[in-house]
Amino acid sequence: MPSYQYRAVDRTGRPARGSLRAANDVDLELRLKRMGLDLITCREMREGGLGGRRRRVTRQELITFCFHLEQVQRSGVPFLQGLRDLRDSTANPHFREIAATMLEDMEGGKMLSQALAAHPKIFDGVFVSLVKAGEQTGRLDEVFANLASHMKWQDELVTQTRRLLIYPVFVLVVVTAVIVFLLTYLVPQLATLLRSMGVALPLQTRVLIALSRAFAAYWPVILGLPVLAAAVAAAAVSRNAKARYLLDHFKLRLPLTGVILQKIILARFASFLALMYQSGISLLDALRTCEEIVGNRVLADALQRAGQQISAGDGLTESFRNLGFFPPLVLRMLGVGESTGALDSALLNVSYFYDRETKDSLEKALKLLEPALTVVLGLILGLIMYSVLMPMYDVLGKLPL
Repeated sequence: MPSYQYRAVDRTGRPARGSLRAANDVDLELRLKRMGLDLITCREMREGGLGGRRRRVTRQELITFCFHLEQVQRSGVPFLQGLRDLRDSTANPHFREIAATMLEDMEGGKMLSQALAAHPKIFDGVFVSLVKAGEQTGRLDEVFANLASHMKWQDELVTQTRRLLIYPVFVLVVVTAVIVFLLTYLVPQLATLLRSMGVALPLQTRVLIALSRAFAAYWPVILGLPVLAAAVAAAAVSRNAKARYLLDHFKLRLPLTGVILQKIILARFASFLALMYQSGISLLDALRTCEEIVGNRVLADALQRAGQQISAGDGLTESFRNLGFFPPLVLRMLGVGESTGALDSALLNVSYFYDRETKDSLEKALKLLEPALTVVLGLILGLIMYSVLMPMYDVLGKLPL
């Protein structure tokens, strides 16, 4: 079904622009009519062209979406009017089309959660489940506020990680380029010079020359083999559940990053479970949803076993303790929440603690990574220069004064 860019006016005469999928221009006019708009002009968007170019929906746009709908709910503005304003004001044409489709679905009688569920690539299962629970409990404003807060936390974590990685990545790229230059250009020329002078080469220089020749002769294999191995591993992980489980288990057991990854997963799990529990979703349903969004098969399988134990009549804290995955802090907070009836508050405390721990651990690890990376790469460059210059010093030392 093609997409059309349109210009229209609403019942009060205000202009509206956007894009919408329709079978033809007549179908477009009927769809806009159901949205309370009168079509003025339209044109079909070409796929791959400027008008038909698709943009992904960023996390910032989703945060703005949640914040806007929270304010609509709190201020008492009719929801459809608020969604219509959002459709007209968003700059992303893809998101504008999604908002227009949602508006059409809701005017056709669907609930907001049903309209969101029609776009699973944008609104995941947790998002839809929370909105559905908010509709059932009448706490939709709180749901959107919690979703916006959680996505802000995710965005801050990603931004901080990217900012801290800039310097190590820059150093790695520069030194790698220098090493490639030395192996492909400088070392072969010096090797030719040393051979012409009949100098006996030390072991490290012979090894360096052999590496330079191998790199010059087989650089497509040397550079392509890791890419091919990564592609094969990714395909195996995506198709084989056991391989995916082993990879997730391996990532959690890595010396430094494994601890940080576990804290991120626990913070994500506690935050989502608290959001769903606060919104009125039952604990078992919330655990089943968390299995899909924690992003780690080891924890997902653990949550599945915990759900089975809870269904069999065991307590929440006891079920989690039997898994052997959750650290004592989580178990203590769950026990307090279970005994006081404030499980959501206990989970939010867990999320806050691991959120803070994750940020501190990331900052410390990356600050340690900078000097460590500099030292290691400096040693590699020093070894290369030593292997190259030592024979030259021997030659210069034998020259008559």
